Amino acid sequence: MSGSPDPVLVFKDFTFQYQAQAEPTLYDINLTVCRGEKVLILGPSGSGKSTLAHCINGLIPHAFKGRSAGSLTILGEDARSLDIFAISQKVGTVLQDTDGQFVGLTAGEDIAFSAENDCLPTVEIRRRVVEAAKLVDMEGHLKKSPQDLSGGQKQRVSLAGVLLEDTEFLLFDEPLANLDPATGKEVVELIDKLHSETGITILIVEHRLEDVLHRPVDRIVVIDQGRIIADLPPGELLAADLLRKTGIREPLYISALRYAGIEITPGMAESPASLRFDPRPLGEWDKGFREPPPEKAGKPLLEIRDLCFDYPETPEGCPVLQSVSFTLARGGCTSLIGKNGAGKSTLAKLICGFVKPVSGRILFDGEDLKELSIKERAERIGYVMQNPNQMISFPLIFDEAALGLRTRGVGEGEIRDRVYEALRICGLYPFRNWPVSALSYGQKKRLTIAAILVLGPSLIILDEPTAGQDYRHYSEIMEFLGRLNREQNLTLLLITHDMHLMLEYTTQAVVLSGGRLIADTSPAEVLTDDEIIAQANLKRTSLYDLALRGGIPDPRGFVRRFIQYEQGEGRRRVPG
Repeated sequence: MSGSPDPVLVFKDFTFQYQAQAEPTLYDINLTVCRGEKVLILGPSGSGKSTLAHCINGLIPHAFKGRSAGSLTILGEDARSLDIFAISQKVGTVLQDTDGQFVGLTAGEDIAFSAENDCLPTVEIRRRVVEAAKLVDMEGHLKKSPQDLSGGQKQRVSLAGVLLEDTEFLLFDEPLANLDPATGKEVVELIDKLHSETGITILIVEHRLEDVLHRPVDRIVVIDQGRIIADLPPGELLAADLLRKTGIREPLYISALRYAGIEITPGMAESPASLRFDPRPLGEWDKGFREPPPEKAGKPLLEIRDLCFDYPETPEGCPVLQSVSFTLARGGCTSLIGKNGAGKSTLAKLICGFVKPVSGRILFDGEDLKELSIKERAERIGYVMQNPNQMISFPLIFDEAALGLRTRGVGEGEIRDRVYEALRICGLYPFRNWPVSALSYGQKKRLTIAAILVLGPSLIILDEPTAGQDYRHYSEIMEFLGRLNREQNLTLLLITHDMHLMLEYTTQAVVLSGGRLIADTSPAEVLTDDEIIAQANLKRTSLYDLALRGGIPDPRGFVRRFIQYEQGEGRRRVPG
């Protein structure tokens, strides 16, 4: 532990219950964070980790009302005696949604906001802004507007603004959400740099364990169902059989070692680069795995040919999409990946007909889609947005699923039959007469898919289908989509930043960078090719690093074989 025994945050027998809820969200929390520590708060969706963060930064009780028992002290003061402004001067918070944290017209103005509120002299404000910007490597971007910054740069500006307030304690609330893999890696490195150079106390709330462990943390606190169930050094937590039971994805390289029968011990280290283990069992496991022959691709369903597109405001010589060509086979499951701004969402809009290409063709089942309206395309191609709440229009489940058929004038008898069938497929038939508000987030996601299935499409495009989901909910959604793919022969195109999803559930990866297609191959090939990884802001899979560490002669094949094992025996053999 890097921190001294000087507590900056102490929960003692702390319980919290929201005003509108019948049961507490947090139970008997006992937690101490000492000065200079770097602590990860880990837990599945709905575990209470966000509520814990809100208690620390003052949103509870000042924005979200409820009843609390026990005590919470921040830097030696009772949190209940502090207003939210006083807490903000002690605890700097970097939010999950950085756009919601911007107040300035430029990066420099945004960083200066708190100093201007304190009425500091202009010269002093400028000095502090430059100093804070240097800490986060943003001194060359101070005149840029927030809209011109990447996701990672926005995180850096938000962090610089918090650092300007000279707080003693930094709280990061889901800092990796919505970031591509390489940018997420940069953010983890930046947090680690700040911690090592300033000694500031840092608390990270996340569920992406492997990504956070790219750099060391002192402790990991695991929350489940409102209670702290573990408070351990990383090595001890990885060695324990706790993560999968809690619905948290353990690092892929740890799963591979378990499959090979290698005992995970606390002293093995927390990254594949520094692992200490006997490589022989891993090599034997890899040799004993026989790869099935590759499945034959189905007939072409969607063909993209030399597609080009520019928005009116696009600078000359910088097309959004340039000469993009690839094919989706009928019944396939494909991931569409690339860094933010690579052209993924624009490509989906072109396929659905929301915008028209400058040149090139889109063929569906051999037919050019050029003359089809958005409504006509929707009967063949469904589009599911990342947030299901943005797609839902009606208060009742049946009416929501029936919307597309009713707008097409289908008779009520046929509507009932087709809606009931779609709801059965999506596991929602028992709730057919329920209000939408009674559904969970994952069930709402299924409802939006059911509302598309009633139209009988052959292809569904899903934008970040697992965004913000812990491992348990991620698995539920992806297993459901897998059944649609297998049993309904539905072709899926998944726009994603989730490399686990790409590896585990898709067989084809289409990679965009700067509006160009840079790869159309298997996911394992993509995540073991350093050139593609660099161009598309991806991150090399830890499985490849493990294979190199273990002396596996074919590390790329090892990644492929691991994924095939995961899809079969691995899910049945590992507890949880």
